[in-house]
Amino acid sequence: MTQTTSHNRQILLNRRPVGAPTLEDFRLEQQTIPQPVEGQVLLRTLWLSIDPYMRGRMSDRPSYAPPVPLGGVMVGGTVAQVVSSRHPGFAVGELVLSMSGWQDYALSDGSGLHKLTGLAQPSQALNVLGMPGFTAYMGLLDIGQPKAGETVVVAAASGAVGSLVGQIAKLQGCRVVGIAGGETKCRYVVEELGFDACIDHRAADFPAQLAAACPAGIDVYFENVGGAVFDAVMPLLNTGARIPLCGLIASYNATQLPDGPDRLGVLAGTLLTKRIRMQGFIIFDDYGHRYGEFFAQMSRWLQEGKIKSREDVVEGLEQAPQALIGLLEGKNFGKRVVKVAEA
Repeated sequence: MTQTTSHNRQILLNRRPVGAPTLEDFRLEQQTIPQPVEGQVLLRTLWLSIDPYMRGRMSDRPSYAPPVPLGGVMVGGTVAQVVSSRHPGFAVGELVLSMSGWQDYALSDGSGLHKLTGLAQPSQALNVLGMPGFTAYMGLLDIGQPKAGETVVVAAASGAVGSLVGQIAKLQGCRVVGIAGGETKCRYVVEELGFDACIDHRAADFPAQLAAACPAGIDVYFENVGGAVFDAVMPLLNTGARIPLCGLIASYNATQLPDGPDRLGVLAGTLLTKRIRMQGFIIFDDYGHRYGEFFAQMSRWLQEGKIKSREDVVEGLEQAPQALIGLLEGKNFGKRVVKVAEA
């Protein structure tokens, strides 16, 4: 067994946040490295994914998945290496996609592990070939069902999911308008990713700019933000528009309803009169059986140079709490991952 540390660092949920998470909501502990028994493997974390859903798992309100218990290891997808094996299906040295969470080492009985081979950059399994890419692919193509010539608008367009949604929409022959925070991100979305336009949601005249960029209205809106962004999108939605809903990051830290009038009636009326389809989805719950289909197609697009992805790499497991806090504040540029160890 090859190990380079004598202990297992774990980042635990210290307390449940009220509003935005703070560093005091986490704590770092060191434990003895566990040893596998018959039928188990010991995994060493190399890469840790940082994703918006983690904020929801820190709270104890009802959701689609149970919360992280107080004192429990923070949940998270990982690329890990098998460093000790007493399982016939896994050999020392193999890389796997796992849910080891925020820690250096984890035991597994092999359930839910996916072997990773042929990746030039293993962290792609947490990015374009992992949950973000899968979310973008199925949400857009299965729920959004874009048609050539339609206008697709993508929130958080420079992020892990949004950047891929827009590129896939372009491959379908659509006009694609991104929404992002700041001039640098907007320029990247247009110049590097090939979107037709990108609007800065921080601009004082953001709604007017968005309307000007969508002269034929919006046929598909990929929603992962909510809040003021959706307020600007709603009047532009065309009859028969489709809205894949995978996140509402603008409200994840909210402790009360926003100020202003109740918009629920306006939303319901818009959905009714324009016959709009708005569907939420949880990617592996709803589409896990189609992962192979996605992986094959996305791999081809990558090999053909039709899809680009950007990673926002944070060094060191101990930086994971700040990495999540920054992600929820929009400080990431691309898919945020933590480099925990070298292979």
